[in-house]
Amino acid sequence: MNKPLPIIFFSLLVLSCNSPEKKADSEAGDSKVSNFETTGSIERLNGSMDMLIPLDSKIEVIASGFDWSEGPLWLEDQQALIFTDVPENKIWKWSESDSLQVYLEPSGYFGSETNKREPGANGLILDEAGKLMLCQHGARQVAKMVSDISEPSPVFEVLADTYEGKKFNSPNDLVKSENGNLFFTDPPYGLDEWDVKELEFQGVYQLDFMGNLTLQIDSLSRPNGIGLSPDEKTLYVAQSDPLKARYYAFNLDENQNVSSGEMILDVSELVGEANPGLPDGMAVHSSGNLFASGPGGILIISPNGEHLGTIKTGRATSNCTFDTNEDYLYITADGELLRVRLK
Repeated sequence: MNKPLPIIFFSLLVLSCNSPEKKADSEAGDSKVSNFETTGSIERLNGSMDMLIPLDSKIEVIASGFDWSEGPLWLEDQQALIFTDVPENKIWKWSESDSLQVYLEPSGYFGSETNKREPGANGLILDEAGKLMLCQHGARQVAKMVSDISEPSPVFEVLADTYEGKKFNSPNDLVKSENGNLFFTDPPYGLDEWDVKELEFQGVYQLDFMGNLTLQIDSLSRPNGIGLSPDEKTLYVAQSDPLKARYYAFNLDENQNVSSGEMILDVSELVGEANPGLPDGMAVHSSGNLFASGPGGILIISPNGEHLGTIKTGRATSNCTFDTNEDYLYITADGELLRVRLK
């Protein structure tokens, strides 16, 4: 999902990394010092939260000024994070050493229309060869960037753009298994009024390592964020329907096809002005716990659906990802890029 409806987009005049006075972490016994302003709070509903997020962790605002940030992806070899600004049709790159710079433009739409609502790329991942794979809203396709991630260029190979001859709605988020099978969601958020919706459902698909496309789920009203359990036997999907704001777990068979599934958490009662946002992007921790965007920020959810706590950002929050060693969680939240230190 991108901005919750009704959607009002705006652009700030100044785009910069936030770097106010250094603020020491409040709890004694920790020597880490933050160079960034902090925001929000961390709600702990279960003691296991303390094993995931230190008691003295803060929510840092490390960059701001975007229209709607999405799709965070950590690049280990560059020690950098890339993320999308969907309405602006751009991908940004942030690093501790080089601050903020445009990484790729355009990212998801290559036509002549200038008033598209959400033209850019959304979800991002790397394939087994280290190539960037993108869900491209404007082009309504899943694609791979031809150039190396160290020398980005807006030239793409189309991986999938139709199902049974009908154009996708607007591929949103994606996850890849170790053997190369790709799963992605296809809600309608990237469609404009003049776009023709050719499919009658919002699907979850698998594009296997041989290039075969199969529809896995067609029963969800707004499938959005997607993730795999560490053992790759469970596929998690977030549903960004304000009336049915839910998280689902689907069992995968030996060929990684969906065999059964169930809702593991319904947060519809949390939806409202006090908790901006809906279930959206997610990241699955090596512990098996889900860090999933939802009402209020990032919800930490156990594999069986227990709500352990919330990183309360105070704004609609779209997605998150870990760095390689899970030292930090990076969060895209409305017009900002946030960071939380983990255990």
